[in-house]
Amino acid sequence: MQSLLTVLLEEALPRVLTITLLIGVGVGLANLAVEYGLVKLVARVGHYLTEPANLPPEVGTAVLTNAVSVTAGYGMLAEFREDGLLDDRATLIAVIINTFFGFIQHIFTYYGPVLIPILGLQVGLMYVGARAGISLGITLVGLLAGAVLLRDDDYDGNSIDPDTPDEDSQTNREKLRTAAENTADRLRSIVPRLAIVYSLVFVALEYSDRILEYVDPVLAVFASVGLDEPGVVLESVAGLLGLPGAAIPVILVSLVDPTTGAITVAPLIGDVLTPEETVITLLVGSLISLTIGTVKRSIPFQYGIWGASFGTKVIVVNVCLKAAFILVAIGVFFVV
Repeated sequence: MQSLLTVLLEEALPRVLTITLLIGVGVGLANLAVEYGLVKLVARVGHYLTEPANLPPEVGTAVLTNAVSVTAGYGMLAEFREDGLLDDRATLIAVIINTFFGFIQHIFTYYGPVLIPILGLQVGLMYVGARAGISLGITLVGLLAGAVLLRDDDYDGNSIDPDTPDEDSQTNREKLRTAAENTADRLRSIVPRLAIVYSLVFVALEYSDRILEYVDPVLAVFASVGLDEPGVVLESVAGLLGLPGAAIPVILVSLVDPTTGAITVAPLIGDVLTPEETVITLLVGSLISLTIGTVKRSIPFQYGIWGASFGTKVIVVNVCLKAAFILVAIGVFFVV
């Protein structure tokens, strides 16, 4: 058994430094792409997806904007609804269609530069592909709903001139400085957590036998006060999906923070979890964490954009569709 210092210096530190470098390069390139407007080029396909859903052309602008800024895109849709261009049903459908284009932004700013370096190329692409499929599936549901439930003569434009983001007037030096500052901010938020969690994981793996000696007394304390064993429900879920016990703590960590969940599962890939099991584990964590994410992020954001009444409708639709398609993705990986 290696010493604690050896584990940290020879196993944890090289992994942390490598991933930090990859994340720094990836996030830096992503921020440069955002500053120079390259992300907008990818998002322009949104204009062509509003027509089959019988939505007015103005909604295409909101869809495009959503790929650059979800807040701005939602704000434009809220303006259209307030001005009477869209009713509640059409607005909900537009929100659903926005899903994939919001995901496009995260490919450039999170999934590509952060998660793929953490998980490795194979597993990273598998997981990002699964998330892309989930988002695309939700958007296709919105397109189908618009084609069936809306009529193209109900939502003609009425000379509304939506507020669109101003053209970027920054100099190249200002763009580079902004990209560098954003990259530094992202690294400051990720690297300490990366180092701590990776160190804990490698130490836990190295000293797993000793750690297990302390687990039973802790569980006995929980049982003595009438609490079930922590993770007992997740054990059933893991057993149903054929996942090993090592997946349970990853799912628990993912409930609090998906990035930390990815950091936790990364050292287990190959030796403990297969690539497919890793993706299923992360998807299960994201499914169960929907409730926490809704409380922490969706409710404040959606209520702020739409108000409590319509915001609740948006939240319910989003959560139900996400849960349904995450289950579909889990089923696909489980069968394959």
